[in-house]
Amino acid sequence: MSLTLFDKIWAQHTVTDLHDNSTLLYIDRVFLHERTGSIALKSLEEKKRSVVKPEHAFCTMDHIIDTFPGRGDETLMPSGKEFIQSTRETTKKANIQLFDINDSNQGISHLVSAEQGITVPGLTVVCPDSHTCTLGALGALAWGIGSSECEHALSTQTLHVAKPGQLHVKFEGELNKGVTAKDLILTLISRYTSAGAKGMAIEFSGSTVRNMNMDSRFTLCNMATEFSAFTAIIAPDQTTIDYIKGRPFAPKDKQWEEALNAWADLKTDSSAVFDDEIIINCNEITPMLSWGTSPEHSISIEQRLTLNKSV
Repeated sequence: MSLTLFDKIWAQHTVTDLHDNSTLLYIDRVFLHERTGSIALKSLEEKKRSVVKPEHAFCTMDHIIDTFPGRGDETLMPSGKEFIQSTRETTKKANIQLFDINDSNQGISHLVSAEQGITVPGLTVVCPDSHTCTLGALGALAWGIGSSECEHALSTQTLHVAKPGQLHVKFEGELNKGVTAKDLILTLISRYTSAGAKGMAIEFSGSTVRNMNMDSRFTLCNMATEFSAFTAIIAPDQTTIDYIKGRPFAPKDKQWEEALNAWADLKTDSSAVFDDEIIINCNEITPMLSWGTSPEHSISIEQRLTLNKSV
């Protein structure tokens, strides 16, 4: 049976198929931040429930904290101090790794997860942040969840999830001068609207994607949520492996060799079928500008210049 990359990871993490066309999935990593993560931990504490695998849960301060030099618990955000201090207290009680305000490794949740090697190919990763799909660039199945789902994942290491449809997006060809990964996703959204991938899992592929560095792949997957997708993913390759190797939480020694063997099969079978497919010739893409209320208002710089001349 031919499977997509998404199918393979989904099958590997299926605990049981449920009767309502959904699946109970095993969750490898739960990442928290101080805005909604603190609520989930506090709720578990009040219900006298524990975090089942604290070594697989992580947290960073990234949503409420200020950006000023010398920042601390006091913030411009109303009630921000309470969220920060509650997060510090509850993560300590739960024995969860916290990247605190002045930790040198503190940062945006999905970037910390990537930079620290917490997320690697083939894992399922959830976080109460809509841009968790960024981590799909590493070949992981990663998506954003709410606080109540976060509680469930922390206390059971599973989630009840309806399997989404799958969209294959192929970017082919060389990029024109000045064109970046963000221009690619803005072009996709401008052509198919911001609801073009509503609820679907996207696999990005094609020669353009294969030639991208990891920063560009992160950008591409990050904005899948602006295309209304459930998540996005890119098959891991040597670029991915070179990025992960040696990072603090990445597999090491014998485990590294075992991981490489496992990751080798993380790709879509040649005869696998998607629910839909979009192919974009990148030779036609020029640098984009966006304005207004949504990315579907994006236009090329040339179009904007023409528009300005006509006003």
